[in-house]
Amino acid sequence: MDWDHLELNPRIVAAVRKAKLRSARDVLRFSGPDLQRLTGLSGPDVQLVLRTVSRRLRGGSVLTALDLHRQRDRFPEQHQRLSLGCPVLDGLLGGGLPLDGITELAGRSSAGKTQLALQLCLAVQLPRRHGGLEAGAVYVCTEDAFPDKRLQQLIALQPRLRTDAPGDVVGTLPFSDRIFVEHAASVDSLLDCVRRRVPALLSRGAARLVVIDSVAAPFRCEFDGPASARRARALQALGASLRGLSQAFRSPVLCVNQVTEAVEEDAALGPLGAPGERRAPALGIAWANQLLLRLMADRRRPEEAGLGQPGRTLRVVFAPHLPPSSCSYTINPEGVRGTPGTQSG
Repeated sequence: MDWDHLELNPRIVAAVRKAKLRSARDVLRFSGPDLQRLTGLSGPDVQLVLRTVSRRLRGGSVLTALDLHRQRDRFPEQHQRLSLGCPVLDGLLGGGLPLDGITELAGRSSAGKTQLALQLCLAVQLPRRHGGLEAGAVYVCTEDAFPDKRLQQLIALQPRLRTDAPGDVVGTLPFSDRIFVEHAASVDSLLDCVRRRVPALLSRGAARLVVIDSVAAPFRCEFDGPASARRARALQALGASLRGLSQAFRSPVLCVNQVTEAVEEDAALGPLGAPGERRAPALGIAWANQLLLRLMADRRRPEEAGLGQPGRTLRVVFAPHLPPSSCSYTINPEGVRGTPGTQSG
């Protein structure tokens, strides 16, 4: 380091050189008191040296959030998303599912949650240029048998859904062989699966997506009101394990969740759901605090749907990187498709 180019008093520079400190590394490996003894400088002088050297290393300019956003092309891995296989749904989520964190997909029965989870298990296997991660998926079932019949239908119709990918790419992928199905009917077996079996698949690179369908089933069976404290601890343990896996292996985690009815019609759901609605995702605030992104899939029953109202809606409830927004979607034989022109924020 050229000490003459730093904004320091010549007296301080002479003391630093006399102590044979030739680089920033030499300076920063000592504490303030050690530098005082080594150089014979006063406390304020030593703090000035440390601040000046640190500022020189990190650069003088302040890096803003806008600067980071503009540098996305320099760090593509940090901004990568897992595509949902539909440009409308990807647009709603800013490109797809984040690779780091837990995404929850909640909704009433028959809203299409499992359909979208299966679609993601296929999308993750595609090449990165088509929004995939070139790896398989772990699908943990906690209440129903794995829907293999529907999966095979989706596989057969992938060329119709993924028109963005060449037919020779979609047609040659061994989709079925890269979906690893686990069953966990209790909280203990679910935790054991997440802590032992899932990491083994992720560490080998065999999978880059974890799906739990559904996260609420074992907790609602085993815990009642008086056991709420124990349930909260178990939920926190599950959330910590899933977040750790996601961060360590850059793998998105999708948890399908059920919904519950609010006790009072005018109950304010706050962060659990959307204000003014009677339905909220199950498991309460202890689970909500584990999530990065919460999505709500809603399906109107025939008696509820008004003229011209969409039958199905996917809504972003909360996310640190997305505004609250929604779009309509349909479920077709080839998969889940967002309806163009229906996104609202």
